[in-house]
Amino acid sequence: MPFSAFLNHASTRLRAGMVFSFITILSLVLLSACADGGDVETSADDASWTSEAGPATEEATGQETEPEATAPNEDAADSEGQDKPEETEQGRAGGTTAGAALAVLQELEVKGRAPKTGYDGDLFKWRSDADHNGCDTRNDVLRRDLNDITLKAGTKGCVVIAGDLNDKYKGETYAFDRDPNNIDIDHIVARSNAWQTGAAKFDEGTLKEFGNDPLNLLAVDSSLNRQKGDGDAATWLPPAKSYRCEYVSRQIAIKHKYELWVVKAEKSAMERVLSACDDQPAFTKDVAWPEPGAGDNVKTVQDTPMTKKPASSGSKSSSGSKRESGESSTSSGSGSSGSVFYKNCTAVRDAGAAPVRRGDPGYASHLDRDGDGIGCE
Repeated sequence: MPFSAFLNHASTRLRAGMVFSFITILSLVLLSACADGGDVETSADDASWTSEAGPATEEATGQETEPEATAPNEDAADSEGQDKPEETEQGRAGGTTAGAALAVLQELEVKGRAPKTGYDGDLFKWRSDADHNGCDTRNDVLRRDLNDITLKAGTKGCVVIAGDLNDKYKGETYAFDRDPNNIDIDHIVARSNAWQTGAAKFDEGTLKEFGNDPLNLLAVDSSLNRQKGDGDAATWLPPAKSYRCEYVSRQIAIKHKYELWVVKAEKSAMERVLSACDDQPAFTKDVAWPEPGAGDNVKTVQDTPMTKKPASSGSKSSSGSKRESGESSTSSGSGSSGSVFYKNCTAVRDAGAAPVRRGDPGYASHLDRDGDGIGCE
């Protein structure tokens, strides 16, 4: 083969190889690009799945995983509430676990007794129909606390004229006697005590609530109620020792509810009482009174008018008897009997005239809110 022909053949082969190489490289580049494009789409799909499936996974976690994590904690909290009342019931007057009364006591602030300046028992509007059930508070309490109740006909199921009281202070059961009245309604935390331990700052509505709160009211022997006066646990406790733990527990619940404080001696006395019953729960009994007309073994009868005590015409007006002492005056009020006037039942009791009956000197309609003819029962 001539040399020139050889060169032409070699040049042709070289060009063909170069074209082949170029095509090969180009193919590789295209294939690479296709491969990269496929990865990008796949990544996009993955991202889309992640953005959609991710929240679904979180929802599944929230619906399934979280309850599995929190339920044991709630159970543990319940268990702790049963085994360690001081951790879960502290500061709750409605606590039901053992020892809770003492725990609530520790939550009460300890301060000195404030002055009695400005105190007036009538500020608490005791005996008013605070719950708007149509009955005064005294008869509400009697319907709750007495057994075998007799109601006075024509009073819309309000006025109690007979029944038996299981007296918690006295530890005895006896019949309710209206003449003379042998049952008082005690403010377990006395109004005066409350006034000197925080209630002086109460607004009018809170004073009325405190004065008529079922939690703070109990039917008891009238002589014991007057013996107690405005004493706290440091100065007076019920003669029935079996009731003292519950009595103190109830006082603590009342003070906690109204954010009243205790004085140092009062707290010490409460602790001494509870030391004899350190498992005493915070007071949680249902103290709501029944609806008008309801109560234990209720019957309704026409009330037999009581025989009025004769009033000697001169002795009561000139002898300086108790019925004219205290805050009585010679001015007469609406519906008053005679020349003696009592501003309120506090004045009647201070004068030793309670209860005052229709026809007696000083009787007035504002003293007899239930209209049964006997004021300041």
